[in-house]
Amino acid sequence: MLHGVDVSAYNTSYSAEGLDFVFVKATEGRSYINPHQNTQAAKARKAGCVVGFYHFLWPGNIAAQARYFVEKCASVHGDILACDWERTGEGTCASTAQKDQFLHAVKNLRPTHRVMLYCNRDFWLNHDTTSYAADGLWIADYVSAGHPRIKAKWRIHQYTDRPLDKDVADFSSKAALKKWAHPA
Repeated sequence: MLHGVDVSAYNTSYSAEGLDFVFVKATEGRSYINPHQNTQAAKARKAGCVVGFYHFLWPGNIAAQARYFVEKCASVHGDILACDWERTGEGTCASTAQKDQFLHAVKNLRPTHRVMLYCNRDFWLNHDTTSYAADGLWIADYVSAGHPRIKAKWRIHQYTDRPLDKDVADFSSKAALKKWAHPA
């Protein structure tokens, strides 16, 4: 198992030393851009980490959100792109069809990137109706690292949010993750 974290604008002082990968929140909806994403990604790259970026999906305007994400995200070839599908601060959430539409749109807009779905166990088991996760599932379930309580194949498991979001990836080595992140 590889080890990593995912960070947002609140985690400006995180350390990437000793990690294999880092996911950085890039955007949310159609109006928010993480002002620290470039610095956070640079810190991860300097430490030799595989880098990913994620977009917090809101219901509605899905094609516009996908364009906003890929245009405002600080990604380069080989970075992983992810859709964060969960409840908003207002208690709403994108539908399964909207989640699928967003993943397809990002894949079409950035065909040289791997695209993943991030969601928690409840969304995967009780809200999702298609099991579509694009190139891979990133599942949040706060149990022992690498043992999420789902039957689906997963690539990344977020197992805690203390002191920040910590993850493990189901790859044999960092080289294997880097190779996977660079689709032909």
